Amino acid sequence: MTAPSPHILVVDDHRDIRETLARYLAKNGFRTTTAESAAHARKALKAAAVDLVVLDIMMPGEDGLSLCRHLVETDALPVILLTAMAEDTDRVIGLEIGADDYVTKPFNPRELLARIRAVLRRTVPSPRDRDPVEHDQLWFDGWRLNVARRELFDPAGGDVPLSSGEFQLLRAFLKRPKMVLTRDQLMDLTSGRTPVVFDRSIDNQVSRLRRKIEADPKDPKLIKTVWGGGYMFTAVVSDGPE
Repeated sequence: MTAPSPHILVVDDHRDIRETLARYLAKNGFRTTTAESAAHARKALKAAAVDLVVLDIMMPGEDGLSLCRHLVETDALPVILLTAMAEDTDRVIGLEIGADDYVTKPFNPRELLARIRAVLRRTVPSPRDRDPVEHDQLWFDGWRLNVARRELFDPAGGDVPLSSGEFQLLRAFLKRPKMVLTRDQLMDLTSGRTPVVFDRSIDNQVSRLRRKIEADPKDPKLIKTVWGGGYMFTAVVSDGPE
């Protein structure tokens, strides 16, 4: 089964920028949706699963930093900020609240494309890391992951949308339960090592995944932090319901 191409949401109040960028990304193999404001972005996010958001900081109404904070804390999405040359403080704040990277306006679309790929590349498994045997279904703590269809179901049977990065990280944990996995190992297991400037990707992805599967993300029971080591998935994993 061929996985769909990554879905990028472009949020910018300047029509020329967002539509030109959306066309450029579509030409380079991405699915795209555009939004002219934070309010329209929120509606777009409810309508479809998105893998990454390209977000302008300076917008009328709710600004990009406010929306970025919401995306990181609530929807747990990777964000690349579009900033103006004079927005050094906002750029730093954006990175501090969890944005994955930034591009300064005016920007070269090829540079932004490279940065988008640098974030998403870490969510695509390297062929050498794929196991020869893959179960179609994996169960843990009442949850069910349909590996072939990349669908996650909670204990009540509800469908929980996963981004590509969240799916790859959860799959890596489920195939190695009760094992301490370092950040370096998780990088290798989810994408192969690709160094980037702002590489907090594993910690960000773990935080996003916890918000999807933990009853209390601030006190995680399924994905434990091992201080000085990395992370460990604590639940029993099986290829059928217990």
